[in-house]
Amino acid sequence: MNENRSTPVEKSCNIGDAEIKYLHYPCDGPDLLMLHATGFLPWVWHPVAAKLSKKFNVIAPYFCDHRDTEPEDGGISWGILAGDLYRLCTELKLKDPFVAGHSMGGTVITLCAGTHAVTPSALVLIEPIFLPAQSYNMKITVEQHPLASKSIKRISSWSSPAEAESYLRSRKLFAKWDSEVLELYIRHGMKANREGGLCLSCSPRKEASLFMGGSVKDPWPLLPEIKCPVLVVEGGESENRAYIDLKHAASLFPRGSYIEVPGAGHLVPMEQPDAVYKILSDFFSR
Repeated sequence: MNENRSTPVEKSCNIGDAEIKYLHYPCDGPDLLMLHATGFLPWVWHPVAAKLSKKFNVIAPYFCDHRDTEPEDGGISWGILAGDLYRLCTELKLKDPFVAGHSMGGTVITLCAGTHAVTPSALVLIEPIFLPAQSYNMKITVEQHPLASKSIKRISSWSSPAEAESYLRSRKLFAKWDSEVLELYIRHGMKANREGGLCLSCSPRKEASLFMGGSVKDPWPLLPEIKCPVLVVEGGESENRAYIDLKHAASLFPRGSYIEVPGAGHLVPMEQPDAVYKILSDFFSR
């Protein structure tokens, strides 16, 4: 990892009935929220956030384990996460923040901006999870959910960092990750287990709970109500293209636009952080 990069301060914020951890890259510039994808953590934003922190006061919250939920009980609604994000913004006194949200993070900020008194200066939504409208409020079990059923069975412990890296590199999901981001994921997204090895900090059950909550609140009716500039970013090789129409989503925002990142899958920030930095820097600078 490049030690010359800005090092964030690890903090937490009490929002009343929960404690949210976050990374803070202090700066006198405008506020910038960076929201991670399901089951991941704010450290995967670090190569991008550290560069942006030269101009922006960057806040990157961690949404995984701040609430006790069970996937069999329906998990945690992303609408609840949107409310938690609103209270975080209130407690931290963030004023008209710029926001970059990836996957779950993109949907959560959309729900937050559409249902709470948060007025972003601009939004960049990278591969947001806008499911087909008929998918929302369907009652399905963990076993029936295409993502929760896999995540709850995920291999989540290894004997050493080297074994973890070898395993992750062998998986299609991680195969194209930037080497620095993968190192950050292993260093900060894993913790020591009882056997002396490593296990995922965001457990398979927690990740499954997040996936289960993703189909509770329909974001589609909110898109026309979000008035700030919005850029929707899609990976050119994302598997989500088969069932999520992000070009159509971009057209529904009054000031929406769309861009494709060639060669990237769903995990664009982890695969191409330099390209994502340029996209965010250029768009927010406008």
